[in-house]
Amino acid sequence: MASLGKFGPAVGKVVALAVVALLVVAAVMAFKPGAEQKVMTAAFPRTVSIYEGSEVRVLGVPVGTITSVEPAGTTVKVTMEYDPEVKVPADVKAAVVAPSVVGDRYIQLTPVYEKGAILEDGAELGTDRTAIPLELDEIYQSLNDIAVALGPEGANSDGALTRLLQSTAKNFGGQGEQFNETIRNLSRFTSTLDNNKDALFDTANEIERFVGALEENDQTVRDFNDSLAAASSVLEGEREELAAALRNLGVATEQVSSFVKENEQALSENITGLVKFTDILVKQRDALDETLSAAPTALSNLYHTYNPETGTLDTRANLGQNIEEIERNPIEALCSLVGPLEDGVGICDQLTEVLGRPAPGAARGPVGKDVVVIENIDTSLGGILEVQR
Repeated sequence: MASLGKFGPAVGKVVALAVVALLVVAAVMAFKPGAEQKVMTAAFPRTVSIYEGSEVRVLGVPVGTITSVEPAGTTVKVTMEYDPEVKVPADVKAAVVAPSVVGDRYIQLTPVYEKGAILEDGAELGTDRTAIPLELDEIYQSLNDIAVALGPEGANSDGALTRLLQSTAKNFGGQGEQFNETIRNLSRFTSTLDNNKDALFDTANEIERFVGALEENDQTVRDFNDSLAAASSVLEGEREELAAALRNLGVATEQVSSFVKENEQALSENITGLVKFTDILVKQRDALDETLSAAPTALSNLYHTYNPETGTLDTRANLGQNIEEIERNPIEALCSLVGPLEDGVGICDQLTEVLGRPAPGAARGPVGKDVVVIENIDTSLGGILEVQR
């Protein structure tokens, strides 16, 4: 034990060295690119702060390293290796990302793989699929260019910019509240558009369809425009007559308006009566239809029964009585027809007096309670309807 204690410090140093060596070997093995690593080459316009050994990331997570950075004409060729277990989409793009203004940068692969084809091993990306950040000196140069363009050697060489700023200051002087309200309203407007973007896009789609329909019917639209132009030319040639017609129409409209105002009561009564009349026609439409259907036939029959030579209606009367009874006593038959009337008795007496003229034949008719014999009466219908000449 004493002997072991003597060599104790030396053994400790050896063990420490061995542990350090193992750690170094492990680190080298961990960071040394493996034979199974996938390779990708990308061309950048420039690669500021990109070096061999810089990281390759996906969503900020390291997945590989840069193995070489070589100039290639007007571009820079960057070769990268990444873990084969990481799936990279076939349409991947590479962008140089600057975490800060100064310091090392890394290359970000985007977009993240979701589905579809995978980028092949050894693929090359052109400058159309790479991007670089805007450098600080470029920002300074842009600001300097703007200042020179707006300075005394540029837009303000004759004081135009100064006058513009002064006029703007005068116009907006004291209008801060209104300007603030305008900005607020613009913000509300953009919020409304954002909340109704679906409807806005649908409207845009419908407008696109309408424009497409116009395009498909271009000739028809042109013909319509030509016809409209011809009509406009005709109206232009007749503009004086058209103007006179419009003036006369205005005068007539004014007169009609005055007439309506002056006769408002009468027109109202007439319209009310017309409404009642139309109501009656609607209620009696069946009877009116029957009348209109039978009236032409009845009038035609009446026309054919009239005898212009004798001035009589040559027809057979159907009085609802026995023909022999009518021939025997026509006065009684006629009195029975007019009897239901309000002044039936008076009418019957008048008929008795009218038919009392001499005529062949004889008939008996009731007058009061006694029967009066009337001699020499023409009992034929022709005698009754005979026209005095």
